Amino acid sequence: MRHTFALFALLFSISAPVHADAVADALRAGGVAILIRHATAPGTFDPEGFRIGDCATQRNLSAEGREEARRIGANFRSLGLVSGEVLTSQWCRCRDTAQLAFGGARDWAALNSFIGAREKEAAQVAEVMARIAQIRPGDNPLVLVTHQVMVTAITGIYPQSGEAVVVAPARKDGRDTVTVIGRVAAPAAR
Repeated sequence: MRHTFALFALLFSISAPVHADAVADALRAGGVAILIRHATAPGTFDPEGFRIGDCATQRNLSAEGREEARRIGANFRSLGLVSGEVLTSQWCRCRDTAQLAFGGARDWAALNSFIGAREKEAAQVAEVMARIAQIRPGDNPLVLVTHQVMVTAITGIYPQSGEAVVVAPARKDGRDTVTVIGRVAAPAAR
């Protein structure tokens, strides 16, 4: 177990070492969701007039971001982890992160950014929370590639590009919520 943890710490650069054992154990055991902020895409926000179906109008992954996404997937594979369903925002930077890291994903509009459309936030967050609530103990990890605003809305954590937040489904006061197990920093270039 210690050897596995050492490999995990080396490969994933866990950003909260105090919780490293819990994160590694949760990923191996399953029954969790991994919320990943897309890999590095320089700048902030999308250009005025961007279109979801047209990558040329969006802020996209840089060459560094594309390599970062590949490293995310390589790290998961090196640990022998098998992801369950992989879902992605329809934005190109999220789709590309999912493709490069996991070989593909299914588009899910609930994971889209709601910057500039805050009226959609509550419904989208509720939809994502409902999906996380469907996870059962032992299920392969559900991978959700999305944007900072979605990760923050669900967890209260402001992730860096390529950072993952591992959560378990929970119920509190009769509603779906999550328990944050830990954070996994974007893997550094070698």
